[in-house]
Amino acid sequence: MTGVAALALAIAAPALAQSDALTEQAMALQLQGKSEDAYRLLAPQIGARAGDPNFDYVLGLAAADSGRFAEAIAALQRVLAVQPANTQARAEIARVYAMAGDIDTARAEFNTVNNDPTVPDPVRQRIGRLVRDYDKQIGGGGSDLTGFVDGELGYDSNVNTATGLSSITLPIFAFLGPATLTGPATRMHDGYYQMQAGLSGSTGVSRQTRVYASALGSWRDNSKSDLFDQAGITGTAGGSHTLANQDVVSLSGQVQRFWLDRTGYRTSLGTIGQYTKRLSQGSALSGQIQYFRSNYDNDPLRDANRYGATITYANRATFIGVGGGVEQTVRAGARNLGYWFVAGQAGGELAVGKDLVLLAGASVEHRGYDGTEPLFLKSRDDTQVDASLSLRIKLTDAIALRPRVTYTRNFSNIALYDYARVTGSAGLRFEF
Repeated sequence: MTGVAALALAIAAPALAQSDALTEQAMALQLQGKSEDAYRLLAPQIGARAGDPNFDYVLGLAAADSGRFAEAIAALQRVLAVQPANTQARAEIARVYAMAGDIDTARAEFNTVNNDPTVPDPVRQRIGRLVRDYDKQIGGGGSDLTGFVDGELGYDSNVNTATGLSSITLPIFAFLGPATLTGPATRMHDGYYQMQAGLSGSTGVSRQTRVYASALGSWRDNSKSDLFDQAGITGTAGGSHTLANQDVVSLSGQVQRFWLDRTGYRTSLGTIGQYTKRLSQGSALSGQIQYFRSNYDNDPLRDANRYGATITYANRATFIGVGGGVEQTVRAGARNLGYWFVAGQAGGELAVGKDLVLLAGASVEHRGYDGTEPLFLKSRDDTQVDASLSLRIKLTDAIALRPRVTYTRNFSNIALYDYARVTGSAGLRFEF
């Protein structure tokens, strides 16, 4: 039960004294959380009993809590037309307006209830907080700033994402026999430590429009394999607008800088557009399109434009998404480095104790490369599968322990790019 619903019910309790057998039965179902059953019990009598404030009051409760906001408002308006001083009905109609997204009217109705001298002080204080919250929403939602810092120690079975083979045959040089793979061309395992930190903030420009910005930084240092040490910084800034139906449209720009072996490796600039359709019970359906331009510091043949689109469904505990796109190289003679891709991902979390949450995720991506690999005389096709399993163990309100394992398997028709990788780590995360 939400705070608004509990508050309205606390005010509404005296109304039960005037109920008849039908409304008493419906109210009993309502109090058991069976709003749909309560509504179906009352609905056949609407034609005969609409205008009876006792009937309309319980009908309004059942209609509201079964998602029939328009019917609930109409029923409660009939109550107030006959009994304009009915505080509990006014509190309920304020609640329904809030549930329907009309916070202006909800605020006005709650404020009227708050000015009623018969309302108990504890209830009045709670209503006052609601009114202040609505004022904040009407003013754009105020500003907020959040962030995190985490550090972890781990082991990586394949820090360079290389094949486990010791030799391969190059078709163009097949007459020479298999070529021996050494050094970074073969799989390397190592321990590592990693640090990440992020900061994000947003502020309301108007009731429906917010602007936001974030920065994320990461550093990974391998114990022995310095050649594959990594660092990255990502900055994002944009705005979002909430439509009248509560859907959200957002547009942002992003810049990414990536270092490998402590030297500059790649810079990416892009833009992301998203439309989010809010569904029932906290779930949402989102569509996203994105464009990025990547420039490589010392390998300009890899410079590329990337276009992608995804559709994602998410609720409070799980998500699933599908997407696809293309990455097109911009230099002549580098078609074999460009590719098209399709991908799918899913994940979720499950609370298995008061301070323990299990998190799991999986994804698969297929990439079809455009040109012929010059050393292998054929086009490359890869299918990459990723999976992760972790725990979030709450130590304090702000600090959590996060042990995690991940698995990656890249299946390729070219042996040089076929590899497997497992990582295991444990770290602490501080959020503020």
